[in-house]
Amino acid sequence: MGSLPAIREYEGVDRARFEAEIVPAGRPAVLRGLCAGWAAVAAARTSDEEVADYLRARGDEVPFEAWFGAPEIGGRFGYSEDFQGFNHDRRLATVGQLLDLLLRQRGHASPYSMYAGAIPVAKHLPRFRSEIPMPLLDEGRDMLVSLWLGNRTRTAAHWDLAQNLACVVVGRRRFTLFPTDQLPNLYVGPLEFTLAGQPTSLVDIDAPDFEQHPRFREALAHAEVAELGPGDALYLPSLWWHAVAGRDEVGAMVNFWWRDGDPPRLTPLNALYHAIMTMQGMPERELAAWRTLFDHYVFRTDGDPVAHLPEQARGILGPRSRETVAKLRELLAKALGR
Repeated sequence: MGSLPAIREYEGVDRARFEAEIVPAGRPAVLRGLCAGWAAVAAARTSDEEVADYLRARGDEVPFEAWFGAPEIGGRFGYSEDFQGFNHDRRLATVGQLLDLLLRQRGHASPYSMYAGAIPVAKHLPRFRSEIPMPLLDEGRDMLVSLWLGNRTRTAAHWDLAQNLACVVVGRRRFTLFPTDQLPNLYVGPLEFTLAGQPTSLVDIDAPDFEQHPRFREALAHAEVAELGPGDALYLPSLWWHAVAGRDEVGAMVNFWWRDGDPPRLTPLNALYHAIMTMQGMPERELAAWRTLFDHYVFRTDGDPVAHLPEQARGILGPRSRETVAKLRELLAKALGR
C-alpha cells in the first residue's frame, strides 16, 4: 500500500496552545510525550507484567464486553460473510481476566485476537482516574474517559461523534486517518447494524482489494498515518475516519472524549436514520427542495433563519432549552408512533 504522509507532530503543548491552535485547525495532531508522566506508562516501560499488575490493582470485578477472534481473522474484527453476525465472539470479562489472557497468549505463533474497547474507567477502574491527569482539558468538563485493552488487533476505519484525545499506555498503536469527506470512497457497511455503534469501512486497509473497492485509491490519496508509543497521544477531531492497529502482544490506551457546546443526548446519526426513512425514494425535484430547507434551517447557510422573529416566537429554532428539547421529543414520538 506504500507509505502514507505522517500527521503533524507537536511537543510540549499546553492547554492555551491546544485550545488556540490545534483544536481550531480541525485536523488530527500527534502530541508526543503528552502522557509520559503517568505512573501507568512508567510501569509499561518496566514490563508487561508490571503494567498488568498496576491496572489489575485499580480494576474491579464488574465485567464488560470483550471480543475474541480465532487466529484465522488475523486480528481484524468485522462482519460474518453474510453480514448477519460477526467474525468473532463477544463475552464478558473483567480487567484482571482480560489482562491474564493477554499475558498468557504472548509468544504464540497464532494467537487468538482479544480486544475490549471503550471500557468506562469510572465504572471499571475507579482508582485509575485520578492517576491519569489530562492537562489539556478542564477537569470540570463533561467528558468520557475510557480504557482499551487488546493484543495485535485491527479496528476498521470508523468515526466518533466526540472529539478525542487517544493516549497510549502500553504497546505501539498505528492510526490511519481519513477526512470526513472521504466517506464515498470508504465503502461503509450497514448503518443500523454496526460493530460498536458507529458505521465502519469494509476495506482492509492493510491489504485493500482494489477490484472490489476501486474508489479506495482516492481515499488513500487523502490518508495520513500516526505511529504512537507509550506516553504519546493523538488528537482526533469529530467525525474524522480512523482505523487503529495494535502493534504488540499487549496494548492499552486511554481515550478522553468530549463535545463542545451544549449537545443533545442523542447522536445526530438518529437524524440521519430518520431522514433516510422519510426521504428515501423521493423524486429528485423534491429532494432538491428539501436540501434547500435543510441548508436553511439545520446548516444555516443563510445565517440565522429566525432572526426576523421575536424571541418568544422562535420555538424550536430558538436557543436550546429543556422545554424545546422536550417539545421536539414529543413531536418525534407522536410522528413515529403513527
